Amino acid sequence: MFCPKCGSILLPKREGTKKLLACSCGFKSKDVSSAIVKEEKLGGKHKDIEVVDKSSCETLPITEAECPQCGHKKAYFWLVQTRASDEPETKFLRCEKCEHTWRDYN
Repeated sequence: MFCPKCGSILLPKREGTKKLLACSCGFKSKDVSSAIVKEEKLGGKHKDIEVVDKSSCETLPITEAECPQCGHKKAYFWLVQTRASDEPETKFLRCEKCEHTWRDYN
């Protein structure tokens, strides 16, 4: 998501128990507690990954990918740098029909 004031990318931020999106210009979004947080264990360490707010799927691009859960042929996708910067980003996909989310490491 982008800042409505300056157009910069909004970054996830926590203020107490609230999760929100904030910009360097000072803009803060409303509470985005509906965002999905996935915890992944990597080499003995836990890492929180902000995935995507459920309401923002309508703005994501769609690709042809078969859902492993329901078999639907189209899914929303986004990229996240989950590993070191010299490694490729991880592609997350969410089924257009059943909203099942999975990763594509290719």
